[in-house]
Amino acid sequence: MSDMKFSKDHEYVRMEGDVAVVGITNFAQKQLGDIVFVELPETGRTLAKGDEAAVVDSVKAAAEVYAPIGGEVVEVNGELNKNPALVNEDAEGGAWFFKLKVANMDELAELMDAGAYTAFAEGTA
Repeated sequence: MSDMKFSKDHEYVRMEGDVAVVGITNFAQKQLGDIVFVELPETGRTLAKGDEAAVVDSVKAAAEVYAPIGGEVVEVNGELNKNPALVNEDAEGGAWFFKLKVANMDELAELMDAGAYTAFAEGTA
């Protein structure tokens, strides 16, 4: 998944045109353990980079999910409301959290590529 970018807060961004698909990384999911609840942002909400966007509850802890880039929430993954355990199975794929209409594409350049993120995550384990 080399087309993905990553934040130091363990969120990923995958671009689909000018829309960013955002979720938590496999590393974050493994650190949290089994996800049992996900609180998603409201569609239409504008997020600045670094804003708290969602909350994840696991058997180990609750954790905030931050907006890795700024933009307007144009869609949320309603499947996670019904089945938050999807995050345990496919964190970096079908278990995305929300989609953002990107406000500033330059913010993408501030995120890590896969290699840099892997090195970063291994250093935080």
